[in-house]
Amino acid sequence: MQSLLVLGRQPALGLAELERLYGAGKLRPVGQQAVIVDVDPCLLAFDRLGGSVKFCKVLTTLDTTNWQQIEQFLIQASPSQSEKMPEGKMQLGLSVIGLDVPLKQLQASGLTLKKAIRKTGRNVRLIPNQSLELNTAQVLHNHLTGQTGWELVLIRDGQSVIVAQTVKVQDIESYTRRDRQRPKRDARVGMLPPKLAQIIINLAVGQLPEDQLESICEIPADQAIPRPQLGQTILDPFCGTGVVLQEAVLMGYDVYGTDLEPRMIDYSKQNLAWLSTAYGLLPADYRFEATDATTHQWSEPIDVIASELYLGRPFTAQPTPEILAQTAADCNLIISRFLKNIGPQLIPGVRLCLAVPAWQTKPHQFQHLPLIDSLSDLGYNRVEFEHVRSEDLLYYRSDQLVARELIVITRK
Repeated sequence: MQSLLVLGRQPALGLAELERLYGAGKLRPVGQQAVIVDVDPCLLAFDRLGGSVKFCKVLTTLDTTNWQQIEQFLIQASPSQSEKMPEGKMQLGLSVIGLDVPLKQLQASGLTLKKAIRKTGRNVRLIPNQSLELNTAQVLHNHLTGQTGWELVLIRDGQSVIVAQTVKVQDIESYTRRDRQRPKRDARVGMLPPKLAQIIINLAVGQLPEDQLESICEIPADQAIPRPQLGQTILDPFCGTGVVLQEAVLMGYDVYGTDLEPRMIDYSKQNLAWLSTAYGLLPADYRFEATDATTHQWSEPIDVIASELYLGRPFTAQPTPEILAQTAADCNLIISRFLKNIGPQLIPGVRLCLAVPAWQTKPHQFQHLPLIDSLSDLGYNRVEFEHVRSEDLLYYRSDQLVARELIVITRK
């Protein structure tokens, strides 16, 4: 059974994350928004993927992109398939990706499909489409991944269409819980989304050994699921309130957090204590130090580094060129000093994924840190991806002036 993942709002991040975890050869991108992953679905660690929003099983492929022909196939095939489902009212949803179908036509097709299924005697509720693709909240709240739920996802693949069924979606409630219910938050040091923290960790960790895959397929959702034990330590040298650390702990890593401000260390400790209680986690190795990352000597081991670094001053309006140049220079100096300091402390090959600032000067145009062009001189090799360009690893919204650029590097 093939697995298809629908990628998030910035698909390059999700595709790079999958490439790092499973290898480029296991992936086949489908259009701009999805990818087929050649991994046993039972071993696909969906809950730790920050960049994938839907996990689907491929049902079939149609050698057409003509909507009338697609609709006719669904009308013919769906009634018999619905009869195999458990008894009860059926929840039906349709999502279309990459096909040029008017929304009204999709809505009409949904009603036609509903009528065809009801002729079998089955009661059906159609989830109305407000856009071509149902979002994660709609899938969750309408129980479309439950026993009597059925979201059909139709994705254009060249001159064909893949028909898939959603089996799981991102647990947005758990993300919200980890973001908003933790006791200590501080907007002044940035509000790193938990799903972005997951992407940063996964890009840093790299390809997962096969003997670990069975133990990492589910992030603990409550006290019934034990935390996996992966035996590696994640260092976050700019840990802030501990968002990267909490996601690393949930994944099964030991964590080591440092920050210049003692207050941030206290916040991280309190947040991890809350996380352990809220998720019923087994004890992990937590280490914390209040220190300057540009001069500190860390203790061993440092297996992987995953961190959001200094992003500079926040902007609510486009800064003058002079202010932007000074901000970029300040960030560049601090981050360069950090890289120069930690480099000699790392053995060759140690991986780092660092979120650094980039400034959106025009829509989708960015000013980058100067040090990105001199990583080799600083003692690092930038990791290249087969399916995405490194310069596309940007996390931002269209109205944001400061973006997060993810750089994935290894110590020379």
